[in-house]
Amino acid sequence: MSDAFVDDPRSLRRHDFGVLRQVPTRWSDDDTYGHVNNVVHYLMFDTVVNGWLIEASGVDIRALPAVGLVVETSCRYFAELRFPEVVTAGLALERLGTSSVVYRLALFGEHAQTPAAVGRFVHVYVGATDRRPTSVPTQIRDALAGLTRGSAGPVE
Repeated sequence: MSDAFVDDPRSLRRHDFGVLRQVPTRWSDDDTYGHVNNVVHYLMFDTVVNGWLIEASGVDIRALPAVGLVVETSCRYFAELRFPEVVTAGLALERLGTSSVVYRLALFGEHAQTPAAVGRFVHVYVGATDRRPTSVPTQIRDALAGLTRGSAGPVE
């Protein structure tokens, strides 16, 4: 993975992500300080990852024999987002393991060239009934094959 993720995530740009998705902000996303509250960034990350997985895999991921549980998230904030902005979320694959997937995400303000926030999102796959670690389902692996950092263009 690029040193930009470690050394200076502010240097990331939209073209550094294989998937770009539009996420409209809502009136209720702004807090008393007049900007999108920090917890909303995590909601956006979750929505972007799972929405993309459903579309890219062509299946209802909730019906698979294995489910991806979120075991780690993080977010670094660099600029404010505000309603009524439409945020561009970038999604890239950082690491694919036997039972886990690590995603790198960024949120870009409507007219901003630099990210307002950069995050990390980790899924660990477990059996839907026994909750024991298991391999990433084939449908998810196949979808992830096209999700690479700096791929030919956005997949929406």
